[in-house]
Amino acid sequence: MTAKQIHLAAHFPGVNNTTVWSDPEAGSHIEFSSFVKLAQTAERAKFDFFFLAEGLRLREQGGHIYDLDVVGRPDTFTVLSALAAVTDRLGLAGTINSTFNEPFEVARQFASLDHLSAGRAAWNVVTSWDAFTGENFRRGGFLPQDQRYSRAETFLRTAWELFDSWRGDELLADKESGRFLAGGGDFAHHDEHFDISGRFPVPRSPQGRPVTIQAGDSEEGREFAAATADAIFTRHGTLEAGQAFYSDVKGRLAKYGRSPHELVILPAATFVLGDTDAEAHELAHEVRLQQVSEQTAIKFLEQLWNTDLSDHDPNGPLPSFDPVVGDLISKGRASVRMYRDPVATAREWRQLAEAKHLSSRELIIEVTGRQNFIGSAETVASAMNELVQADASDGFILVPHVTPGGLDQFADQVVPRLQERGVFREDYSGPTLRDHLGLD
Repeated sequence: MTAKQIHLAAHFPGVNNTTVWSDPEAGSHIEFSSFVKLAQTAERAKFDFFFLAEGLRLREQGGHIYDLDVVGRPDTFTVLSALAAVTDRLGLAGTINSTFNEPFEVARQFASLDHLSAGRAAWNVVTSWDAFTGENFRRGGFLPQDQRYSRAETFLRTAWELFDSWRGDELLADKESGRFLAGGGDFAHHDEHFDISGRFPVPRSPQGRPVTIQAGDSEEGREFAAATADAIFTRHGTLEAGQAFYSDVKGRLAKYGRSPHELVILPAATFVLGDTDAEAHELAHEVRLQQVSEQTAIKFLEQLWNTDLSDHDPNGPLPSFDPVVGDLISKGRASVRMYRDPVATAREWRQLAEAKHLSSRELIIEVTGRQNFIGSAETVASAMNELVQADASDGFILVPHVTPGGLDQFADQVVPRLQERGVFREDYSGPTLRDHLGLD
């Protein structure tokens, strides 16, 4: 049996607490040179694409800006358009919200990016779940989950109609006849979400449509991905959880007339490398201590207990009382949505802390850990390959903990070992992101 090829992408960190911005090696998260450094390293290593997350509002906790992590970034299209000029093959993926934007404008921006990059654009389609973020936008408010995904799917399909309003043969530019254009761009879309018509002004781009990425683990999110996405960004990175997610989502494709290869599953993955496995684990422990300081541990506890814990000792046991159920004190953090039953989660945390003799801070380090791959370059390459060959994923979106140089060691040490195994490309086989991902 031919081994599966591994897909790799580079995530520019910034909208999370896993970024160790205080590390001596860390640089700016807003200067263009940082984006260039990470993107060019990814391209040198022949990664599929460079990925930008999005933060639409500064987070708050207890009415104060939550400033213990990196909380925002410059405009996505501006950054990716600039990167198109300093890269040649690397895909350029941006997170753009479907709740607070309009299909025409987003389609125009992505079609333009696909032209500027010669076919390397990708759109990570996300929704927004809270009124707090919505306050930054004219319409304000938010949509219930079922309506968010209904709007998102309609938004995406409307954008597709705009992309497809050009066949690709309308630009004549015939100097002898003096005829430049033969039609193109007509569109009309009318439904409960959008009522638009006119002519789309950007001719068909090299990919026709940008690659579509979806990030979401809910039932609605999985179904949306199966129906529309080319790739899905997931958090399921372990063997059993990855295999279950992989089987579930790929099993939904047939009802939409799609084959398993038409959806690439890419969990987020962190890594810590060392000369030996023991050294890597020592480094990983130090990284986690930087990622979860005493102050950060308290903030995480407050997000579950939903109350002020500023007087709580992070090096002592967990709070003895149950979480407060009600309006959330943490604003703008998607992670709080995972606590669907805070009281039950707190009970689980107490049991884990008691079993492993963990302090509050140690417990937070344990339950928020995202270091998927720790070890020597050989160990990490082997572990990644095993997960992909076992259908736990099709590859990984790598999230370095230091910006912008955190990918260098992986590119120099792990990628060559994957290439030696014959499971990662030596060079790009085509010019577009669809080529890199093996998509039609």
